[in-house]
Amino acid sequence: MDGNGRWAEQRSLPRLAGHKAGVESVRETVRTCRELGIPVLTLYAFSRENWSRPHWEVKALMGLLTQYLRSEIKELKKNGIALKALGELEKLPPKVQDVLARVVRETAAGEELVLNLALSYSGRAEILQAVRRLVQDVQAGRVEPGLIDEPLFSSYLYTGGLPDPDLLVRTSGEFRLSDFLTYQLAYAEIYVTKTFWPDFRKKDLLAAIGEYQNRERRFGLTGEQLREKKVAPTG
Repeated sequence: MDGNGRWAEQRSLPRLAGHKAGVESVRETVRTCRELGIPVLTLYAFSRENWSRPHWEVKALMGLLTQYLRSEIKELKKNGIALKALGELEKLPPKVQDVLARVVRETAAGEELVLNLALSYSGRAEILQAVRRLVQDVQAGRVEPGLIDEPLFSSYLYTGGLPDPDLLVRTSGEFRLSDFLTYQLAYAEIYVTKTFWPDFRKKDLLAAIGEYQNRERRFGLTGEQLREKKVAPTG
């Protein structure tokens, strides 16, 4: 969710104003995904590298996160949205951890949409922790090395049990992954918009999905092979 700071700078506002404005974009994006029947939405809310930002900004972002969680819990429960969190959550302030754990627990029964918040997140760190846990299980005799495959490895990631993303939306014109879901995004379609996150609305999400629907996802096959599969007789 990029562009909060630049959005604020263009309006001669403090950076915090951009972060606050971005909260409404979160609300509208979550609501739209639920309306469309999209099963999983992951928002890159705070990266591991974001801890290096000025102390006042990090503190303000943690405050906004706490405020958002408290204000949205009723709507999440009402709309069947299950909140999950990905990342090195132990690095979050204790107060944030407590509120986050409560919202995750109280929305766990939601079946309409899984909303993942990536917090203190790093894709590389996620892969490393998955490798460490897998090695421990191999050493303990719980996993046979010869049985390790992609589905098994994926189960050790933060996103274990969830499908890989089909679409990555990158706001504010950025073209890099920025260490986001490094393993899971292997075959995702990437959509880049110059729109800053605080201005991102339903129409922008629909535009991204519309372009995604017009792309041919080959997964290593040729276009001809895909067309043959689509017309192959059944039964």
